[in-house]
Amino acid sequence: MELSPITAISPIDGRYNRKTEALQNYFSEYALMNYRVQVEVEYFIALCELPLAPLKDFPKIQYDALRLLYNEFSVANADQIKDAEAVTNHDVKAVEYFIKHRFDALGLSAYKEFIHFGLTSQDVNNTAFPMIIKEATHEIYLPQLQLVISLLSKYADEWQKIPMLSHTHGQPASPTILGKEIYVFVERLNDQVKLLNHIPFSAKFGGAVGNMNAHYAAFDNVNWIDFANSFVKELGLTRQQFTTQIEHYDNLAALFDGLKRINTILIDLSRDIWQYISMDYFKQKIKAGEVGSSAMPHKVNPIDFENAEGNLGMANAILEHLSAKLPVSRLQRDLTDSTVLRNIGVPFGHISIAFDSLLKGLNKLILNEAKLHEDLDNNWVVVAEAIQTVLRREGYEQPFEALKALTRKNEKVTQHTLHEFIESLKVGDKVKKELKQFTPFNYTGSFPPIK
Repeated sequence: MELSPITAISPIDGRYNRKTEALQNYFSEYALMNYRVQVEVEYFIALCELPLAPLKDFPKIQYDALRLLYNEFSVANADQIKDAEAVTNHDVKAVEYFIKHRFDALGLSAYKEFIHFGLTSQDVNNTAFPMIIKEATHEIYLPQLQLVISLLSKYADEWQKIPMLSHTHGQPASPTILGKEIYVFVERLNDQVKLLNHIPFSAKFGGAVGNMNAHYAAFDNVNWIDFANSFVKELGLTRQQFTTQIEHYDNLAALFDGLKRINTILIDLSRDIWQYISMDYFKQKIKAGEVGSSAMPHKVNPIDFENAEGNLGMANAILEHLSAKLPVSRLQRDLTDSTVLRNIGVPFGHISIAFDSLLKGLNKLILNEAKLHEDLDNNWVVVAEAIQTVLRREGYEQPFEALKALTRKNEKVTQHTLHEFIESLKVGDKVKKELKQFTPFNYTGSFPPIK
């Protein structure tokens, strides 16, 4: 069968192809080839700029033509590299041969042996992959996450005067403000984004075992360490100074752990909103033609939050393996990182699907303020905390125990029974008046302004 969204094995490229297709420019085999070509071309140009003695006469006017090799890289070019790989059985060597053939076509054959000069394949891979991940993070992931944060901030602002019954351990608890509860997630996400932005994207660029052996063997008059540092910096990365044949992946592991924490926060959000919908605090906008159940016509299920939770969980499972496996390699190198690295796009795909679902679900929310009011009015018992705390202030004997005796009867505590209790207290009229001012609707505390 021909590969298509309906024949793909992975739902990322199949059912959810429309939601993840932007990631193809970063995490597909085609994209990896493109980034490898970029690293090889820019490395060759950097050697010319030294200038390395054999390249001092290279016509700089050809730089633009060389850069077209990656700026105008096509699927047909990728197919040519795959054809070469079928012969070489080595993906990076196939990229090298592809570029050399282009040098021949440009009349630059005399210089082509300085393509991939002194490098091992991991100098290319461990520079291409962090470039890919950095650009995908900044161009796709963070903008998508910011859409979620912005929508949550909007709701937090709109609902910052809406009182709501809290539920701790699933039981009615001190009232809160709906907007503040939403802003809890805004603060958590913003804090994690700040941490994420502190993690450097680092590359390994140092030859076969990290010591620039071949470079110094051929040209010992060049400070290759300074050269490598400068080259990697020009690509927008930081260079690891002490490496084996591969990079440490410690910074990538930190990034993946950061993504996991953000996903976990969003799972927490998805479950809370799902619960609020089940409590009827939110209703959902209905789209004509949609069906909630194949058997029960009345149902409007919170499937967007369920879908988000499921995909975030899938992403976390893969990110956990990536962050645990990549930093571990036998001696100077084994190949286990190679096949694992090719799966980095998978968690990004599941996260993109989750973001799409979250935004869809959040945009369908309709606040049911009447239900929030009803739950508060049915739970005057939660004012007990305020009353016993004021009584503590007044030096009242065993105030907690007095309220405990009232509120743990198998009788509903209403405004009437609560005020009757207040009248029975041996305190002054001023204190009684103060205690009667507390209601489930105004006993909501305080917090910093929602920005």
